[in-house]
Amino acid sequence: MEYLIASRRGRPGDDPIFALNAEAKRRKAAGEDVVNATIGALLDDDGKLMVMPAVAEALASVEPEVMAAYAPIPGRPDYRKAVIDDLLGAHGLADQSVSVATPGGSGALRMAIEDFLDRGQTLLTSSYFWGPYRTLCDEAGCNLDTFNMLDETGRFDSDDLDRKLGEIIEAQGRALVIINTPCHNPTGYSLDVDEWAATNAVLTKHAKRAPVVLLLDVAYAYYAFEALGVAIEASKAILDDVLVLYAWSASKSFAQYGLRTGALIATTPNDEQRLAIGNAMTFSCRGLWSNCNAGGQAAIAKVLTEPDLHARVTKDRQALIDMLARRVDRWNELASKANIPYPRYQGGFFTTVFRDDAQTVAAKLRELGIFVVPTAGAVRVAMCSVSEAQIERVVNGLAQVL
Repeated sequence: MEYLIASRRGRPGDDPIFALNAEAKRRKAAGEDVVNATIGALLDDDGKLMVMPAVAEALASVEPEVMAAYAPIPGRPDYRKAVIDDLLGAHGLADQSVSVATPGGSGALRMAIEDFLDRGQTLLTSSYFWGPYRTLCDEAGCNLDTFNMLDETGRFDSDDLDRKLGEIIEAQGRALVIINTPCHNPTGYSLDVDEWAATNAVLTKHAKRAPVVLLLDVAYAYYAFEALGVAIEASKAILDDVLVLYAWSASKSFAQYGLRTGALIATTPNDEQRLAIGNAMTFSCRGLWSNCNAGGQAAIAKVLTEPDLHARVTKDRQALIDMLARRVDRWNELASKANIPYPRYQGGFFTTVFRDDAQTVAAKLRELGIFVVPTAGAVRVAMCSVSEAQIERVVNGLAQVL
């Protein structure tokens, strides 16, 4: 007798990335010299998880009764406002935005799929994408399709976005498009001004005939402030035609991956639309997870609004950014010399190496004690968890197996 519905049968019991990470940890614990470039958390050069002291202090300062109580269904008002102000205030968009608290950036992505696509419809994203996008679509009863992310010159392929977006709208009469920038996962790519201009032309063209929603996944926003500003200014320019959403996460921004504190922000100059969207998102909060981590929201609100604490957190984060930047520079130096095929990489937790036989490459690297994540057409290298000294070994291993 089958108790599971048909779509839930035969599913794997573990996420592939976490399974690879577990294997790497087992082999290291057994005494093997392992490079673990799988998991998306920032480790120091000794392999220890990095924590921002001022954030830890903010968490410890949250009153026990606040920590233990339910948060409001859409999230604490001070938290929701602080996140909007932090991300969009400098761009003059705070008054045009509404937000709800979500369990991390993943929760924001899931809510967007629930509220802006019908069951059976299709989400559009780039050909290189974070694997759980597909899982989130699957759980929401939706499909995922892709456009070619990079053209033959290695730049963002707005022409293929144009083609695929046209197909999606023709088939279902609306579109939800996820673009993960800055510091795209898994490639590390960030769109520049010219790429955004071409992308905006495509989005506004199709928005003339059907609703188009652009979801910017800004989980890694703090690691590329300039590229983030470019993205927000670009999205600001299309608000009369396109609804823009932002999936925001405290996980990477504040090195608090287990806190599961995020937000979905919707920006539109239309007051009626903004009210309706805020109501819908609040309703979805109740149906998807009821409410989110009260203590996490209280602490992050403090971090974002108390000047002295905010200054200390910014200093703490800069140390993380500087350490990661040294790794990025070292990777670019060695990988370019070794003729490793990878995209423009200016910052962020990950980069990728292009290879059609990604599973085979990853397996060969594991034989060398180097763990990476195979994806469609590439292997992902988590620079966030590789020490600066280990980068040469990773590059040499890649050069050997490619």
